[in-house]
Amino acid sequence: MEYSKDMKNRLKRVEGQVRGVLRMMEEGKDCRDIITQMSAIRTAMDRATAYVVARNLETCLRKEADNDEEREEVIEEAIKMLVKSR
Repeated sequence: MEYSKDMKNRLKRVEGQVRGVLRMMEEGKDCRDIITQMSAIRTAMDRATAYVVARNLETCLRKEADNDEEREEVIEEAIKMLVKSR
């Protein structure tokens, strides 16, 4: 699968958030502020994961699934990936 610029940008934003949290820790910021930012990172990763799975599912359904049985397998695999990511 080819990953779009948008997908990569989502992860770059998360990377920036993680660097920001590390900087906050080094500066001795309040733990509540750090936890708030870590929660935002988790949410961003969850959304990025869902986005990648959704795009992958769409691609697989369009290119690889020739019949209803194959489509069901692809959908089931996508659901398992989402559940596993949590």
